[in-house]
Amino acid sequence: EFYQYLTEVQEKELAQIAQQIVQPGKGILAADESTGTIGKRFATINVENVEENRKAYRQLLFTSAVGDDNVSEHISGVILYHETFFQKADDGESFISKLKKLGIV
Repeated sequence: EFYQYLTEVQEKELAQIAQQIVQPGKGILAADESTGTIGKRFATINVENVEENRKAYRQLLFTSAVGDDNVSEHISGVILYHETFFQKADDGESFISKLKKLGIV
């Protein structure tokens, strides 16, 4: 037996999100490195694994632009690590807000 768990509105919203994620020519950025994993990445380049450096790294990922192209030209969605939900860019705007403004799920 099939149970309907989502309302019609929720199904429509989920379908829209899915279509946004699978846009042709775009991909998903996996930025969900745990503190330990990102620490290993930083260790190879002699960067201390502290919150300020992790924030700077994520800011670089989420706000990069080349000419008129910003990250949203190539990325449709981002997988985030828990810490990222509470971080803000240098201008005080949250990373979540920045990604949403760029149309990134």
